[in-house]
Amino acid sequence: MATTHALYGMAAGAVTLATVPEYAPVAMLVGYVAGFLPDLDAYAEHRRTLHFPVYFSVLAVPATLLAALWPTLASVSLATALVALAAHSVMDAGGGGLSLRPWVEQPDRAVYSHYHGRWVAPRRFVAYDGAPSDLVLALAAGLPLLAVTAGSVRLLVVATLVFSGVYVLVRKRLVEIVTVAIRYTPRRLLVLVPRRFDELVDGE
Repeated sequence: MATTHALYGMAAGAVTLATVPEYAPVAMLVGYVAGFLPDLDAYAEHRRTLHFPVYFSVLAVPATLLAALWPTLASVSLATALVALAAHSVMDAGGGGLSLRPWVEQPDRAVYSHYHGRWVAPRRFVAYDGAPSDLVLALAAGLPLLAVTAGSVRLLVVATLVFSGVYVLVRKRLVEIVTVAIRYTPRRLLVLVPRRFDELVDGE
């Protein structure tokens, strides 16, 4: 889930609590945003346009070293963002594959590696986005964050976990829900529907 990625991005930013706590609130928010940012390519070619598992990972190494040696708000934020972006791209390879119904279709594409010029096959450690095991991952990141955050940041974590739980409950019905919603959506507004649902739009 995008929310799982966001929580792990926030967790990456929370590391700064032990080193430069004055930057932690910003770093956690940067990590949260960067964590879900790649999934905006649902409006383009999903898990390819904004997913760079190799390049993000390579860039995260010097950025993290720079932040460790010269911790400023800018260097810490950059390192957190790149770690969150890399984690998102790499974690997607552990899912069930790129499909609206990955529990049925068993797709062979998980995330695109621009470095290798090919799609990486799904490992299926998490059966699909929104699977119960996905919620377990979200809780594994979110519950510790609740222990180290306060105020609006903690509320963001709570809201993200609640949304994650609701998504898990409706995930297998999501395609049907979207299909019905598209049926009653004016044609001029269909451009707002993510491209990963193109097959449903074309079927209308």
